[in-house]
Parts: sequence; structure tokens; C-alpha cells
Amino acid sequence: MRILVVEDDAPLANFIRKGFEAEAYAVDIASDGEQARNMAEDLDYDLVLLDLNLPKLDGISVLRHLRPLKPQLPVLVLTARSRVEDRVQALDASADDCLNKPFSFSELSARVRALMRRGRPTAESVLRVCDLVLDRVDRRVERAGRRIDLTSKEFALLEYLMRNAGRRITRSMIIEHVWNLNFDTSTNVVDVYINYLRKKIDEGASCRLIHTVRGVGYEISEPEEVAV
Repeated sequence: MRILVVEDDAPLANFIRKGFEAEAYAVDIASDGEQARNMAEDLDYDLVLLDLNLPKLDGISVLRHLRPLKPQLPVLVLTARSRVEDRVQALDASADDCLNKPFSFSELSARVRALMRRGRPTAESVLRVCDLVLDRVDRRVERAGRRIDLTSKEFALLEYLMRNAGRRITRSMIIEHVWNLNFDTSTNVVDVYINYLRKKIDEGASCRLIHTVRGVGYEISEPEEVAV
């Protein structure tokens, strides 16, 4: 899942980013309201964390601009404003939740999970390929009923593959989405993590789901769908 963090306090934004990346989310940061508006318009996010006090365009204006365009996009407002009126204004502008600063990351993470459960149909929250099931909200993976424990990066990689099941995914696409980096042709990090996943997902199973596509990258699909 991909989150947009809209926060002009760089240390706080990085703290939030590191916390959610450790939980296998992909995180982008916008440091002002105009940048946030443009990124949220152009890219598909699963949730927006929105500060109210922003340069160039305040958080309420960003929210009012986005809501008609993306009515189903969950927005959690983070604010240092202590007045009840400010929280009411944010909720009346169609924010889904508000959290006052300072806050604990554990509470923020729990509120994000609650919004994800509330805002998305089960079909979008749970991904399936053959007997492999990934719950994007509860961060759970099973194959044929067997629970599989993954690291945060392994989970993010598997989620990206499953969201694109049946499609050939290049190494550059994977590293830009999962690691938020530009692709370096000298790195083998994608291949290393694919091998980690194969050992946990495919070994001992009745059929392989993760396939190498020569000259391209990787694909996850049911066996009969693969054409290498």
C-alpha cells in the first residue's frame, strides 16, 4: 500500500516515513500544499496523512480540492492545532479522521489500519493468486492455509507482484516502487529478495507461482497463465 505524507516538518515526515516503511508500506512525502495537491491528483494512493499548517496551500484547501476528485481516498489529518473548531473544520471538509500532535506512532498506525479496513472493499484489501492469500490491511500472508512470516520488504515486494498478477514486472519497476530508488544496474537486491520470497512461498508447494521472465524481470501468476 502507498501512503502520501503531507508534512513540512522534515524530521517528523521522515519519522513517519521510516515507521510505515518498517511496516511494508511505500511512502511518498510532500512538503507543501501545492506539491501534495499535484501528487495526490496524479498518483494512486491508498491513504493521505495531511498536516493543516502547510506552505503555499493549507491542508483544508488541499482536502477541499481533492475530495471531489477522489471521494474514496482516506485522509487522516495530523494537526498541532488544539482547538476543537479546527478538528471540526477538517472533518466537515471530509477528512476521515483527525489526530493531534504530538502522537505516538503506534496510535497513528492503528488509525491507518482502521481507515484501510473501513474504506476498502474486501476484494481490494485481500489479494489472491491460486492458493496464495495476502491481506493488505492485517499484513498477513498464507498459502494453502499455512501462515508465512515475511519481513517488511518481502511483504512489500510480494504485494507489488500480486497487485500486478499476470503482468511482467521489470527490476526497475520493482526497485522504484518497493525501495523508492532509481534503478542501479549494478545492484542485485531485487534478485536476492525474489529468492527469499521463493523459499518462503514456493518451496514445498504443489506449484510455483513466482516466475522469472528472461530479459524482463519477474511475474507472479498461476502456472497455466505463464508464457516465458
